[in-house]
Amino acid sequence: MKFKPLGERALVKLVEREEKTPSGIVLPDTAKEKPQTAEVIAVGDAEDIKVKEGDIVVFAKYSGTEISLNGEDYMILDADDILGVVEE
Repeated sequence: MKFKPLGERALVKLVEREEKTPSGIVLPDTAKEKPQTAEVIAVGDAEDIKVKEGDIVVFAKYSGTEISLNGEDYMILDADDILGVVEE
């Protein structure tokens, strides 16, 4: 199934990063906060959206709509909820 977001929206897949305390202890899933980074899978057709497919983005903590496509979990984010692009 293909999905194309409309307008100023992006379809993203959450990026899980292993979290450690400053002393090196790996935190279990139950102690982790909801991830705020994601990979852009698809973008809407609006000219104002500044991200492209493959970008890693940081988004607002309680934003987006969670959906499931083909057994995979994704989020639909408004362009205003995307705070920035991670550059390495």
